Amino acid sequence: MNENLLNPQSIVVVGGSDDITKPGGKLLKNILDGNFQGELSVLNPKKETVQGIRCFKTVKELPSKIDLAIVAIAAAHCVPLVEELAQTKGTKAFIVISAGFSEDSPEGAQLEESLTKAVEKVDGALIGPNCIGVLTPTYSGIFTSPVPKLDPAGCDFVSGSGSTAVFILESALPKGLTFSSLITVGNSAQTGIEEVLEYWDKSYIPGKSSDIKLIYVENIQNPDKLLKHSSSLIRKGCRIAAIKSGITDAGQRATASHTGAIASADSAVEALFRKAGIVRCFGREELTTVASVFNYPKLQGKNLAIITHAGGAGVMLTDALSGGGLSIPAIEGKAHDDLQNILNPGSSASNPIDILATGTAEQLGRVIEYCDSQMDDIDGMIVIFGSTGLSRVFDAYQMIDQKMKQCHKPVFPILPSVSSAREEVEFFLSHGHINFPDEVVLARALTSISQTPCPADEEIYKDDIDIPAIRSIIKEAPEGFLDPATINELLQAAGIPIVKEGMATSKKELLALAGKLGYPLALKVIGPVHKSDVGGVTLNIKSDAHLISEYRRMRKIKGVKSVLVQKMQTGTELFIGAKYEPTFGHVILCGLGGIFVESLGDTSYGLAPLTFDEARSMVRSLKAYPVIRGTRGKEGINEDKYVEIIVRLSTLLRYATEIKEMDLNPLIGNKEEIIAVDGRIRVEK
Repeated sequence: MNENLLNPQSIVVVGGSDDITKPGGKLLKNILDGNFQGELSVLNPKKETVQGIRCFKTVKELPSKIDLAIVAIAAAHCVPLVEELAQTKGTKAFIVISAGFSEDSPEGAQLEESLTKAVEKVDGALIGPNCIGVLTPTYSGIFTSPVPKLDPAGCDFVSGSGSTAVFILESALPKGLTFSSLITVGNSAQTGIEEVLEYWDKSYIPGKSSDIKLIYVENIQNPDKLLKHSSSLIRKGCRIAAIKSGITDAGQRATASHTGAIASADSAVEALFRKAGIVRCFGREELTTVASVFNYPKLQGKNLAIITHAGGAGVMLTDALSGGGLSIPAIEGKAHDDLQNILNPGSSASNPIDILATGTAEQLGRVIEYCDSQMDDIDGMIVIFGSTGLSRVFDAYQMIDQKMKQCHKPVFPILPSVSSAREEVEFFLSHGHINFPDEVVLARALTSISQTPCPADEEIYKDDIDIPAIRSIIKEAPEGFLDPATINELLQAAGIPIVKEGMATSKKELLALAGKLGYPLALKVIGPVHKSDVGGVTLNIKSDAHLISEYRRMRKIKGVKSVLVQKMQTGTELFIGAKYEPTFGHVILCGLGGIFVESLGDTSYGLAPLTFDEARSMVRSLKAYPVIRGTRGKEGINEDKYVEIIVRLSTLLRYATEIKEMDLNPLIGNKEEIIAVDGRIRVEK
């Protein structure tokens, strides 16, 4: 990214034509319609002028200095042309629209490599190839429609797909969402999503740069760079929303751990976005709705008042908000009576506040004002107001506009009648507002934003963690699954509490351990990976006779040469797992343990290394969190210790990247302590 790319004073369109159904022709038309103020040229050997612009037949004939070349010719001709422009015209910015590169064939990939080298030889910037172009306040360098009128306060948008970028614009513009720039990176031969984020971060000027960044990404090439610059932007006051497509596995991975069965590449994306503070979206409507919410004042709490004249829409909105963790508190007492006095008979002053189809614009305004100024337990309002079928709604929309500008709390407008009240909606948008036509999509956007944590700190927790010991143990360990003694050494080096236990290969050793540890005991086989599946776990053994009987049975199981004797622990079963994802690092999971790990499907993700805030957010985002906290008279666990163990495990993994899969399942937790009683670690060097 450089100034020549973003703010060129001279542009040549290579392959520009009069045919606006072709990329070169439409590109030129968009640049002309966008009133580019610099020197504009066309390179086309067959024409004298194109769309009224002087046309040159060769590079040599072009003006002496060309800042930016936008190239829309066959891939085979791109490299020599770029080399000539770079060497003879001082061109240091190139947008290559052309396809036929790495997305097409191995030969195309070689062409793309040569193209990148030609640009980098002059320290230039390359966008593409195989993209739709770039849109900045200086020029409209894209060959598609629509071409939005740019707004300095609008969104900066980068997309890995040109066609998807167009679809996202089509979703955004009818809502009133505006843009300040658009960059499509195509094949990302030199400049990808991460490099655009880096530029946004390094060039950010408070009060001048856009504070809203939108991303559509198909392949994250450099997670560390994405994390670094997105986190930095958010700390500077920006808000970022992103879609990451291509999230499903083609088939179930062959794994030897619960973590391996649950975790996927998408788990790493989820963890990365949470660590960065990026709001994760899964579709165009969700992305543009989240971006629209970003344009409104921040919701400072979780309590919302819904003001509507359509009962069904209010109920659907309530359900969606409540399901996502936001609250629609009942309005009672004086507030209820005051609101009821404002409304017509038959209206409802509960929450949602239903003013009925007969409610007037004046009543709507008074209700909004009351919620804003008189109700301290309400953090924001959502107003649903469409066509009543009885009269035009200009007065209601004018009232909403007025109150939105006066209120101290955010007011989110749902104006669903985009067809029957089209003129009124356009009137509302003309006042600089953004509309949310669908109540459930808005609810999902609000809940996604509320559930996204702040960017994590970059520090690594090391208190009482023996990193040299961890490295020494890993260096000496063989590849494959580690034995229980080595696992315990690693956990002890990380400061993770482990159960009192010992290994027995004979009846004599077995009874000696029983005498040392004391009953009740647990007996587990050593050898088979999935102990429970082969009948290799017996709990709550309380006598020598029972112990010897189970020992004899287990020794008959195929592959078993020894057993593990453990002191029985009481409490709630918990789970912590980790899986190494290439380029991302270790994805850490937590949830309830034992048989519930895979059966409930209730786990949360984080990316190592974790901070205490991240780990606590993971624990509290579990659906089973009430069990961890304690519910219905059942004692909970020590949440602080659980969080600390997750953090300690993340540091262990940060310094032991050879660990590819790990399960601690279960850990047994109560109010006093949490103890790891079973572990599985696979090492690959």
